[in-house]
Order: sequence, then C-alpha cells, then structure tokens
Amino acid sequence: MSTERRAPLDRARVADTALKLLNEVGLEGLTLRAIAKELDVKAPALYWHFKDKQALLDEMATEMYRRMVAGAFLDPDDTWRERMLKSARGLRAALLGYRDGAKVYSGSRFTGIEHAEQMEDSLRLFTAAGFTLAQAARALSTMYLYTIGFVTEEQGVEPRPGERREGYDMTERARLLADFPLSAQAGALMFEDYDRHFEEGLAVLVTGVGARFGIG
Repeated sequence: MSTERRAPLDRARVADTALKLLNEVGLEGLTLRAIAKELDVKAPALYWHFKDKQALLDEMATEMYRRMVAGAFLDPDDTWRERMLKSARGLRAALLGYRDGAKVYSGSRFTGIEHAEQMEDSLRLFTAAGFTLAQAARALSTMYLYTIGFVTEEQGVEPRPGERREGYDMTERARLLADFPLSAQAGALMFEDYDRHFEEGLAVLVTGVGARFGIG
C-alpha cells in the first residue's frame, strides 16, 4: 500500500488543476468529471467546494487575476494613458496564457477582493488627472471590454500560440472572396498579426477616451 500522502483537496488545488486541464481540452471539454479524474477523486467530491461549474469558473478567473498581478508594480508616476495601456496589455497577456482564457474570464465574478487594490489605485490616478469618477469608471471598463472581446476573437482563430483553427487560411479566404477584393484583402488585417492589431485598436481607444472626456 502506498504511504504517499496526496495534497488535500481544496478550492486552490481544484482551480489550479482546472487551469492546467483547460490548456489541454479547452473550455468545452472542461467538465467537473474530467477535473475529478485528473485529481483522482470522484466528481461529487468537487461539490464540497464548488456548487456548479460557474462557481469553479469564478474561482479560476480569480486565480488567473492573482497570477496576473503577482509581483506587479503600480507606478505612481504613470499617466492615465500609461496606466490604461499597461492594464490592457497585462490583461491580454494573462488571458493568452490559457486556452479559452478570455471565455473563462468573461462574465466571471471574482471570489475575493484582491482586484480592489488595483482598481482603487487606477481610479485615484484617473480622477487626479481630471476625470470624474463616472468618466474614470467608463474609461477603464471600456478598456477591459475591448481587451476581453479582442482576445475572445483572437483565441477563436488561434486557440494557443502557434495553433490556428481550420478555416482561417488567408490564401483560401482570398480565393473564395475573389469577387469582393477589399474584403479579401482585409482578411490579413483582421486575422493575422494580432499584436499589431491589438496595439492599433488600443491606441484608437486611448485617444478616443482623451477626446471624449477632454483630458490631455
């Protein structure tokens, strides 16, 4: 009989296992049964910690956030523009670390209040720059929604770095759209070079926020 002691089954261990499995099977294949098998327990054991899959997704999103901000430095000398750019880039990088990361993160509810520290700091920075609290909240939430939406679409084409879903061959797309030359050419702009695409859209967003609220 093995005398090796397994780590206790708790929320942290379940969430960590789920995040690892997510990279292998994606969100669709991430079932409580599959997670339980990976943990070598019966599926009902997970319900002691999570009432349903959404509760687990909430914890997974929270853990993703914890890892994203671990060791992160909030520079008090940031301008509001610099903070918005850093936040968006950091969030995108974190989401791209997991297959279907944006889908897991989107709509999930944090299970702790760790996010409040960074939120408070950013809101304080924005209001000090001249934004009202409502304007600051709108600017930051718009940046968040842009990033989530962008990565959701990005991962729909490239689930993981180096992977590409069938149906997104630009040569074949151009052939099929030969009668629509502008649409054919636009494919490479929409479905390739996501780093550049993201940065260009982010620049438009930041410039738009400044113009909309009259903040330099």
